Amino acid sequence: MPYSTPPYLREGPRVGLRPFRPADGPEFTARVRESRALHRPWLFPPATLEEYGPYAAALAEGELRAGFLVCELADGAIAGFVNVNNIVRGAFQCGALGYGAFAHAAGRGLLGEGLDLVLAHAFADTGLGLHRLEANIQPGNTASLALVRGRGFRREGLSPDFLHVAGAWRDHERWARTAPTA
Repeated sequence: MPYSTPPYLREGPRVGLRPFRPADGPEFTARVRESRALHRPWLFPPATLEEYGPYAAALAEGELRAGFLVCELADGAIAGFVNVNNIVRGAFQCGALGYGAFAHAAGRGLLGEGLDLVLAHAFADTGLGLHRLEANIQPGNTASLALVRGRGFRREGLSPDFLHVAGAWRDHERWARTAPTA
């Protein structure tokens, strides 16, 4: 079933990148519920429309965060999402990544393609204009570690008790990538 999609910010061979919209709530939350087994215990995106509204609105603000849906070009279906959170400007020009593929798209390389588009957008002067992106990943999340490793992120260390996830403080590996130099 084709979905109505606005123009994409960026397109790859199989996916397009666009901002979250209020109208995406029903599809996004349905995909989250279908993907619980894939996401747990690492990720807890909004699974209800009541949770989705404030989540999408915060991502649309653009000052401290930016959210992107990774959509299949063939039909516009949402395959996953990539958010740039905790954006700091000034001398730092950095943001922290959060992302997830949905179960129907997992293992097909669509999120990787989408993350490549986000990296290009985040580092471009015509995009977010950032210099550095960080990804903080729990050590047991092998799929997420492989995703950033395959995109040129470097491991910078381990942060014990770094983030409160699923009711406990969890260790996270710190990975980062800086903008390509000309």
